[in-house]
Amino acid sequence: MTLSLCGGGLLLATPSPLQAADITLGIIGPHEYDLPVDYKPFNVLVQYGNGNASGNTYTSTGQRVPAHGGSHTWSGLTKYVHFRTFDALPHVGFAFEVIQSESYTLAGGTSYGGLGGTIVGPAAWFKPNAHSTLGFQTFMQTPSGTRDSLASGYWANISSIIFDYEWKHFSFDGDVGTVVGSTKHKTNEHSYSPGVVFYSNLRFSWKATKLVEPFFAFDWQNVGGTYDQSAHYDVANSSSREIAPGLGIMFNISRTISFTARYAHSIEGRNTPETNAYYVKFLYLWP
Repeated sequence: MTLSLCGGGLLLATPSPLQAADITLGIIGPHEYDLPVDYKPFNVLVQYGNGNASGNTYTSTGQRVPAHGGSHTWSGLTKYVHFRTFDALPHVGFAFEVIQSESYTLAGGTSYGGLGGTIVGPAAWFKPNAHSTLGFQTFMQTPSGTRDSLASGYWANISSIIFDYEWKHFSFDGDVGTVVGSTKHKTNEHSYSPGVVFYSNLRFSWKATKLVEPFFAFDWQNVGGTYDQSAHYDVANSSSREIAPGLGIMFNISRTISFTARYAHSIEGRNTPETNAYYVKFLYLWP
């Protein structure tokens, strides 16, 4: 069975537009949605990690300018996934995920880190034919965090359609989805409604050998503007977008272990720090 798992990684660490290197589910690798059906229950543990050295930022007109002081961020996602099937629904796979986000930031001579929101939710899929997978996943992210700067302050739903197609020497998979957040309320402060996020993550890989699999990644995200519910106006320059392609390699170490590494750099954006990031992913599967 191909080493894969349902879902990817995301961080919604702040109530402002999503940070660079945090394109929703942007941390997924090849075969992320190459999923089986009619299997016995099994478990997966995944550790994601990424670092972003953001020396530039995109303005509201899409110009790339040097960021004041720059910033370095390191993020992690620790994920447990339980896979199972139900006799009443043959040929359909199910998974339930629990994901904990971690973050560390160094910027302007200051540093801070801690835990962000917890993400939980199910996924379901079927195989239209022996070479393809089509499914749906939906997650809820909590508003909590160990620091105010790492907590969104509102509940968010992350939902996406997932797909995969396998050829003999190539693989193509990805997702397309949205993030919808509740209104953020905080004592003695204005209430804000975050804009709807639309995103897509695509992975195209070449099965060079059984061990090594180079791949091309393409991530896109558009974030709607924030609305001030207390003052009844749209917050200026709060909408954003970003396109970040990248190259990586996946090592299929065994049937139960894989390691993936990737570099990505944004080529277009608005109202967001640029992505200049590396990603790593370690996966372990057991019955």
